[in-house]
Amino acid sequence: MVKTKISIITVTYNSSATIQSCLDSIASQNYQNIEHIVIDGSSTDKTLEIINNHSYKPSIIISEKDNGIYEAMNKGIKIAKNDIIGFLNSDDIYANNYVLSKVANVFNNLSIDGCYADLIYTHQTDTTKTIRYWKSSKFTPGLFTKGWCPPHPTFFVRRSVYEQFGTFNLNYRIASDVELMMRLLEVQKINVRYIPELWIKMRFGGTTNKNFKNIVMQNREVLYALKNHNLSVNWISFFVHKTINRVQQFLKKN
Repeated sequence: MVKTKISIITVTYNSSATIQSCLDSIASQNYQNIEHIVIDGSSTDKTLEIINNHSYKPSIIISEKDNGIYEAMNKGIKIAKNDIIGFLNSDDIYANNYVLSKVANVFNNLSIDGCYADLIYTHQTDTTKTIRYWKSSKFTPGLFTKGWCPPHPTFFVRRSVYEQFGTFNLNYRIASDVELMMRLLEVQKINVRYIPELWIKMRFGGTTNKNFKNIVMQNREVLYALKNHNLSVNWISFFVHKTINRVQQFLKKN
């Protein structure tokens, strides 16, 4: 059997505080049939110095100005050569050394278009401390109208899916990842599999969660995306389901 080839895209911008652990995490994976692409937004701190001095060497490093994380991710998708594409943000790490092996095993089934798993938000400086446990679930049509979506850092999809159905829509400033997964799962109905395991540790306090304004903006964009895709939604039901789900995530620790 031909080994599944995976492309991992890491977007960085002034990520010197966290990029070391991100690189360590990829280097420690027991599955190394990967292409690792770093797309840097012309960092002014020591991000590139740390990357270039690390014993682990990414396959491709591009550093140039861009218009934000989603444009950078699209750039990574465009140059990725392997069949399976996933993302590891510069402040994220894999939950264990076997995540990419498990991803490869999923895609040995050629009927699978994509997969996703669980994620935890950790303390900014102590990744052993859980702040919020994002326990996902099997996708069924209509879940996005209830405020549901998979944790994007756990989301892996075939390159052919991006080629057929498009990449990140840059009209969405803060919810393009949600719109992308909504488009692929709800509208295009790709064949996805939920793996009920922890795959990613993500430091709490990213763009979406850093303040109330961004949370409001993301929800507005998600509702706009639902409307754009002709997915009927009751906004009261949307916010009730989403609020209950978030509370459960903060209460759950494992």
